[in-house]
Amino acid sequence: MTLREEIRSWLEEHLSGEFSGARGLGGPGREHEGHDIRLAWERRLGEAGWTCLGWPGEYGGRDATLEDQVAFHEEYARAAAPARVGHIGEGLIGPTIIDHGTEEQRRRFLPPIRRGEELWCQGYSEPGAGSDLAGVQTRARLQDGEWVITGQKVWTSLAHVADWCFVIARTEPGSQRHRGLSYLLVPMDQPGVEVRPIVQMTGTSEFNEVFFDGARTAAANVLGAPGEGWRVAMATLGYERGASTLGQQIGFQREYAKVAETARRTGAARDPVLRDRLVQSWLELQIMRLNALRTMTSLSAGEPGPEVSIGKLYWSEWHRRLGELAQAVQGREGLVADGPPYELNDLQRLYLFSRADTIYAGSSEIQRNIIAERTLGLPKG
Repeated sequence: MTLREEIRSWLEEHLSGEFSGARGLGGPGREHEGHDIRLAWERRLGEAGWTCLGWPGEYGGRDATLEDQVAFHEEYARAAAPARVGHIGEGLIGPTIIDHGTEEQRRRFLPPIRRGEELWCQGYSEPGAGSDLAGVQTRARLQDGEWVITGQKVWTSLAHVADWCFVIARTEPGSQRHRGLSYLLVPMDQPGVEVRPIVQMTGTSEFNEVFFDGARTAAANVLGAPGEGWRVAMATLGYERGASTLGQQIGFQREYAKVAETARRTGAARDPVLRDRLVQSWLELQIMRLNALRTMTSLSAGEPGPEVSIGKLYWSEWHRRLGELAQAVQGREGLVADGPPYELNDLQRLYLFSRADTIYAGSSEIQRNIIAERTLGLPKG
């Protein structure tokens, strides 16, 4: 039995019984769905060794090749398994701790991530420092063996359910831009941390504001040396575009199929302009997969470069256009909610949430700058 067959068989067997109702739950714009059952599912995955596949074996992973990781994410998406609640821990902070943490930090933080027992969020963006991470103003100072943190983060995904947050803070008074930043690991359940959900156009609240008012974490909970936060933060961003993108595209294919089926049902497919947009969207989806495979090849060679920015720019712009197409093929029915007070259908939610795709995880403007400077050799703006 190949690994892909093993994954497919395991998912079919275990997405039943107590987890039969978990299929299809969660995802962008729907993170409010079934949190408890998805958390239980995360722990079932951990028990069976299906989390953190690419991590080294000594830290609980499987040393899985990139090809095997892609197989897992594709089969996971095809099975309509619930959206992962531990992906920030597994895909972002976990690899960062492996590469930049001390052995003591690895022993403390990696096992609970792998078992699905501790959830993480990312404390990067601020009201005055969104895509410009070097503009961070959150501050921290050492006092009695602890970092004392004061400041505000915003657009913090899943902060309302997270146990820990990795926070970029300015720890050297008077420092500017990239200098004087530190990368701190901060517990969320403590006095001095306030989380305020942000209600989105979808009516849901997976993004949050987080206020730190004298919040504390142990002096040892700094990743890398104090003042090296920029270097560590950039490493974390490099892990963000990994093998899971191929699984993401299975979801995109499912969304496209629903848009196309709706176009046939409403008669929109007979409109030559809309039919052309449907064909163009399908072609771009195929190009997206080929580009993602090319990017995976670069990553497997240990040479992540501007390809990751090209990929992010491409899929986010495509997905936003798909949302607009979803509204167009629905016609007037797309303008009316299914029920009170604000019950959206899948295509309406796709349209509204995809407006954010070109902003979060690196805005399109930032991706274009990276491509211009690192690929085309244009001068910095």
